Amino acid sequence: MQLSDTQKRHLRGLGHHLKPVVWVGQHGLSDNVMLEIDQALYSHELIKVKIAADRNTRQALTVEICEKTDAELIQAIGQMLVLFRRNPDKPRIALPSA
Repeated sequence: MQLSDTQKRHLRGLGHHLKPVVWVGQHGLSDNVMLEIDQALYSHELIKVKIAADRNTRQALTVEICEKTDAELIQAIGQMLVLFRRNPDKPRIALPSA
């Protein structure tokens, strides 16, 4: 799903007040962590993920997470990511028109 700049700005505003629901720690991206991210995206559509790693590792993990979960990266600041994936069954977040 391709999001417009207006839609990304709207989602960044909504994601600002969220707490991270998944932490990626020293053991990296295990299958269980990927399952948690996938379930959180299905339930909430917009989530924050905290990645405790150096910059290059964070970038690689971010790309891997987005590819495996089919999520859209909304924002990445430091160790925090804001991810969005539309729930196909019950959309929860109303996006502004493109």
